[in-house]
Amino acid sequence: MNQSTGIDKMNHQQFTYCCDQDRSVLISNFEKQGWFPVGPEEDWNLYWASVQTVRAIFSVESGFRLSDSQVVNHFPNHYELTRKDLLVKNIKRYRKDLEKEGNPIAEKDENGKYVHLDFLPVTFILPADYNMFVEEFRKNPSSTWIMKPCGKSQGVGIFLINKLSQLKKWSRDGPSFNPAAVKESYVISRYIENPLLIGGRKFDIRIYVLVTSFRPLKAYLYKLGFCRFCQMKYNSNVNELDNMFVHLTNVSIQKQGEEYNSVHGGKWTICTLKLYIEGTRGKEVTDRLFESIRQLVLHSLKAVSSVILSDRHCFECYGYDIIINNDLKPWLIEVNASPSLTATTANDRIMKQKLIADILNIVVPFGEIPDVRLSKTPDRLQLGSFEVLYDEEQAVIEASTEKEVLGKQHREPVKTSVKVREKSTPRWR
Repeated sequence: MNQSTGIDKMNHQQFTYCCDQDRSVLISNFEKQGWFPVGPEEDWNLYWASVQTVRAIFSVESGFRLSDSQVVNHFPNHYELTRKDLLVKNIKRYRKDLEKEGNPIAEKDENGKYVHLDFLPVTFILPADYNMFVEEFRKNPSSTWIMKPCGKSQGVGIFLINKLSQLKKWSRDGPSFNPAAVKESYVISRYIENPLLIGGRKFDIRIYVLVTSFRPLKAYLYKLGFCRFCQMKYNSNVNELDNMFVHLTNVSIQKQGEEYNSVHGGKWTICTLKLYIEGTRGKEVTDRLFESIRQLVLHSLKAVSSVILSDRHCFECYGYDIIINNDLKPWLIEVNASPSLTATTANDRIMKQKLIADILNIVVPFGEIPDVRLSKTPDRLQLGSFEVLYDEEQAVIEASTEKEVLGKQHREPVKTSVKVREKSTPRWR
């Protein structure tokens, strides 16, 4: 018996990992699993890599082929969801495709607005959509718009405008705007001017979403997200348009302010937010709000599922940034491919530590050597604080079962005799 145990240990392969980020919430979770660190050129089972590294791994020039026992934490072209301009393009295309199909999800109201898919603020891509933006701006000249560089994060390069003449600040090309002179693409979106305020302050929600496959779509929603508050009270006065401590919730910006509180980091948990809204607006509208958020996330993933390279070696945890307006309507602001794993507070560290642990339990169950040939459907006990957002395989099975049940219910009547009852076969209407 002892000899057999010894042989088992000798045959047991050591799980190895490689990591591009020196983040304690990552390394501590890997060490807790008893995994062994290796370099990128060695044989690794899990690579927690930067987006640049993943692009290099999957580039045609590299000639690198992943084995069945290797997984990485990004999809090759994740930017179809996380780059601001591509997100807008894909959602617009998704809406049009559903309209052409006559899908009720693409239903519009009497004003031409989507009933179920109106979760993205009116957005244009500059310089390509400049003329369309001007046309929309002139319909409501008093509106405020927010401009963001397509390829940057953490609030870098963002500013607000309420006059067309202010675009010269962006174009750097004299008193008038010249689209041809612009080198970097921006998105310009109608600013959410009636945000839900708590204590007079604007906030957004950070929600984590794990995707293990895009075709079929398998996605999981994390229940332990948080809210990020501005440290200064909200003011829509045009004189405050340049005050980013009023308008932008990014921690990288807010922590530069004098009033930043390093103890709580200007954050609430999603649970606290839910209790607050239930107490002030009621449980029914709160439940409706969070269901709308679920649908927002789901449709954004479906919008890119046909264009993402759904490699079986890949998984990805996305950081969704969502703003709620005063009517309790959620708006998708952006999706992050590498949500920050830096802990700004003690509670932050605990939450992110658990987030990584729960991701690993789903992606590499029981810390065992991965095998990408196997099903990626985890057991319910492995989900931790994740919940299933959508499982396309399961949805197909359920739809098939429902059709079968309906077929039996609507089966045509069969003639029977007293002595013999003939067996009937289901007939579909």
